[in-house]
Amino acid sequence: MASVLVVEDDPFVRSALIRQLTDASHTVRSVGTALEALREVAHFRFDVVVLDLGLPDLDGSEALKMLRGITDVPVIVATARDDETEVVRLLNAGADDYLTKPFSVEHLSARMAAVLRRARSGGGGEAAPSPVIRVGGLTVDPLRRQAELDGVRLDLTRREFDLLAFLAGRPGVVVARRELLAEVWQQSYGDDQTIDVHLSWLRRKLGETAARPRYLHTLRGVGVKLEPPGAEPVR
Repeated sequence: MASVLVVEDDPFVRSALIRQLTDASHTVRSVGTALEALREVAHFRFDVVVLDLGLPDLDGSEALKMLRGITDVPVIVATARDDETEVVRLLNAGADDYLTKPFSVEHLSARMAAVLRRARSGGGGEAAPSPVIRVGGLTVDPLRRQAELDGVRLDLTRREFDLLAFLAGRPGVVVARRELLAEVWQQSYGDDQTIDVHLSWLRRKLGETAARPRYLHTLRGVGVKLEPPGAEPVR
């Protein structure tokens, strides 16, 4: 069973998807616009988003870009466009999979199961167990994918945890943005705004701001480093 957000403006298609996914034991919420979808993912945790491209307020590709700015939840694009170039562009923009309309709920369920398996496995092969990382009052357990600050569990998204763990594993080292994109996002190039948004959300959960950092310090034009409070800040 998965928690699913259906983003579809056609009320008949939306109703059919809600009914069929609910019958398949999934928990479903639905919206009809991109802006409503952004509000949903900002306030609720979903396992997967099914995103229609033909939305009334924003083109689906723009909606996908905005979703990727605030969440790493798997996104399956539902589109009537079957042009290969367009599909490749959407996958490169952050979609995890796509379906060409019309499609059956069985087909959708199979695609959902596949992207959820990839998300839960981290998309990689076997790796040696990682030791628990401690930086000041911050504790990061890569094996259990848990993080605590001063003994309090942090509620992090998958990408926020990956970013925190990568930086915490290199305390005091300034990590270039290009390296963050390559190692955390597995992208050879991308928009710096993606990193900035995730850093902002991570700072909020660490109880700090860019103006008053405690753990996360940015060296403008160079990169980011994580170090315990009281260490010499980056200027």
